[in-house]
Amino acid sequence: MSDEVHLSHGLAGDQQAPDWPPLTEDEVASLLDGYPSLKGPYAIVWHSPRPLSAAARVSTSAGEVFVKRHHMSLRDERTLAEEHRFATHLRAGGIPVPHIFADAAGRSSVSRGDWVYEVHRSATGNDIYRDAFSWSPAGGAAHAHAAGAMLARLHLAAEGYDAPQRGTHLLVARAEMLSAADPVAVLAGQMPGRPALAAYLSERDWRDEVGTVLGPWTQAAALAVARQTPLWTHGDWHVSNLCWSDASDAGRITDVLDFGLSARTFALFDLATAIERNAIAWLDIERGGIARIDLALGLLDGYRSVRPFDPADLAALADVLPVVHVDFALSEVEYFEGITRRRDHADVAYRTFLLGHACWFAGTEGQGLLDALRHAR
Repeated sequence: MSDEVHLSHGLAGDQQAPDWPPLTEDEVASLLDGYPSLKGPYAIVWHSPRPLSAAARVSTSAGEVFVKRHHMSLRDERTLAEEHRFATHLRAGGIPVPHIFADAAGRSSVSRGDWVYEVHRSATGNDIYRDAFSWSPAGGAAHAHAAGAMLARLHLAAEGYDAPQRGTHLLVARAEMLSAADPVAVLAGQMPGRPALAAYLSERDWRDEVGTVLGPWTQAAALAVARQTPLWTHGDWHVSNLCWSDASDAGRITDVLDFGLSARTFALFDLATAIERNAIAWLDIERGGIARIDLALGLLDGYRSVRPFDPADLAALADVLPVVHVDFALSEVEYFEGITRRRDHADVAYRTFLLGHACWFAGTEGQGLLDALRHAR
């Protein structure tokens, strides 16, 4: 099974050949032999379809583990350690985050040639959304409520975690653009340190395009962000990054997964991201009718049942939501342009994700969702 060809999730809700070669059993066995708490025989039982790395569930005599491999141009031991420290802090605070294994040298990630690996205990419960694409809606208001409540618990556990911002922009959900009254100027200032993004944007009239599309939202968003307390956040709160006791409406969350996008932002950033990921069917945008207000309110109600906030925060949430995706969208442009060399994917990240999602909020549906959040009881 380990060497079978498998497909990964594409950007348009399709299946594509993966950008990264799948893990093999020989590769995994060689890696796991360096972990004293794990013993063979090893067998790959499932390849993840997620497209930005290679990952698999692997059986061992000490139980099942989840092995993930990144290219060194994207992650290294230092940048993975940023994620692992935050995840470990949350686990110590009672959030159900799978254990991260250390090798014989005590490292939570291992570099080998062009690759870096991390090994986690496989999640408990049921991965009921494992085949769900990013931006596909949650499976009902009950699951949205549970996801919102768990996100609030995570934020409570994150309070007091003091670490500097991530050391990379690549595939990380940061908030510098979101926080700026003049995001065009901020982006221009980042260009010297982000050559792949600069190369992509140099071929288009990005100042006018980004300024025009983001302009209606930037002042209100920047004012909202200025009132928020900095907090380390998950950054990719989608139901596919959660495991569940079962698929019923009464299902509870058993594990929280994937801190790859985590960064120092603020709590409402994570909640807005959760709404953007789970309550808008972006893959169906051309057909219309993609706003799921019931799911957005379910997330909000679940969150406030654990971590209440006042009406001013509802307004701030609505101000942040139309541009909460901007920093990550630019990081995807940079990734596709500079690492995978997929100009077609970079175009989707720029046109459809960065600009298209912000434009949608100016329309009737987007305005209806924002109004529903502002007036939620």
